[in-house]
Amino acid sequence: MTDPGYNPAYRSLDADKIIATIEKLRLRIEERLGPCGLSRVTAELGEVASECLVRVDMIRRPNIALRILVGVVVIAAIALLLQIKPLIDLSKASPDTVYTLLQGVEAAMNILVLIGAALLFLFKFEERLKQRRSLSALHQLRTIAHVIDMHQLTKDPSAIFGELPPTANSPARSLSAPELLRYLDYSSELLSLTAKVAALYAQSLPDAVVSDAVSDIERMTSSMSQKVWQKIGIIESKLRAASPPSAASA
Repeated sequence: MTDPGYNPAYRSLDADKIIATIEKLRLRIEERLGPCGLSRVTAELGEVASECLVRVDMIRRPNIALRILVGVVVIAAIALLLQIKPLIDLSKASPDTVYTLLQGVEAAMNILVLIGAALLFLFKFEERLKQRRSLSALHQLRTIAHVIDMHQLTKDPSAIFGELPPTANSPARSLSAPELLRYLDYSSELLSLTAKVAALYAQSLPDAVVSDAVSDIERMTSSMSQKVWQKIGIIESKLRAASPPSAASA
């Protein structure tokens, strides 16, 4: 009996909605901070997510050429067995034909072993081909996550509050404390969305190697996001310390 509360929309990731969320985030970044490096990285992630739709569809579809090859191997094997069948006809077995019978059985067994090995190789080859395509796409997402992390490395909370004077080689810092908070928040969202795009591959291809690669990206983006939120916590605590006490607390 179907659960009345069952909704398939909440049982799997929707690639179209993830792409729409990435585009919405890009617009939010540009509206708040103007065109910047982070908005361009977001646009790039949106393109990779769109490509993901095509790749996932290719991964899900069976490889027709390989399936045809499997069929050819099976037909060829059946034809070989039919050729050997007269040698293993038990109804004609006699002391004079025992040796011929054993030869036929041995040949049939060898053919069956070769058929099994060939079919196993072809089926595994299709899985490895899909696995290779998924891992190549996941490598792109891993690189994008590192690019996002690089963009917020110079967003140092101490520089916002003038704890140290800038040097000749210090990066330009034009963001105010509230703007930096939003920038870091956008970076954390972008890292999370990167992990969600990666999860689409694990959803479409239940392969242990692909699942491990996706889990690795999720752990990496989570660790990066934790560092971002540490900066957010520092800025918020400094803003609270710098704000005058309210009338209610006086």
